[in-house]
Amino acid sequence: MIGAAVQEGLRRAGFAVDWVRDGRAAELALAAERYGLMLLDLGLPKKSGLDLLAETRRKGDAIPVLVLTARDAVSDRVKGLDAGADDYLVKPFDLDELAARIRALARRAAGRAQTVIEHGAPALEPARHEARLRGAPIALSAREYAVLEALLERPGAVLSRAQLEERLYGWGEEVESNAVEVHIHNLRRKLGAELIRNIRGVGYMIGDKP
Repeated sequence: MIGAAVQEGLRRAGFAVDWVRDGRAAELALAAERYGLMLLDLGLPKKSGLDLLAETRRKGDAIPVLVLTARDAVSDRVKGLDAGADDYLVKPFDLDELAARIRALARRAAGRAQTVIEHGAPALEPARHEARLRGAPIALSAREYAVLEALLERPGAVLSRAQLEERLYGWGEEVESNAVEVHIHNLRRKLGAELIRNIRGVGYMIGDKP
């Protein structure tokens, strides 16, 4: 019940979410996909969350990890943090706080202290899910926002269609064949045709190449 509620709440907050129910399945998911963050319950079947976390760190995987658990003893929190967790949230928790902690970890992982993501004229404020163009508010759909956020987070980097789809869809969600192209078209219409560059055969970028 908690997993389903978290998944739905985070999707509504604009995140693409994959959910697995045990430690072994989590191992396979981490090996198959590149994720921006892992929400980890310590009480997992088949392989404990602590063992999964320790093994993930031994492999050199620096994915930000936010531990969700009912274990609120100080010793349990210390074990989780010493095993490589970046933050800790005890159940029951508020979804707004969870989303805020995810955004904070994402900023830290990107080496960014500011809460606003901007490059040139457009700026995003993820905490409010607001977009501005030269200081003026602009209306974006949830998926237009997600595409723009992915591009603004890495100015000068070319993101492939597959990478952008990963920001839009979780497992089990139907991926529309031309969804990325449609969202890029709409963003150019709203923000200016010159903002997002198409690197033919590779993907899309904002800004100039390094």
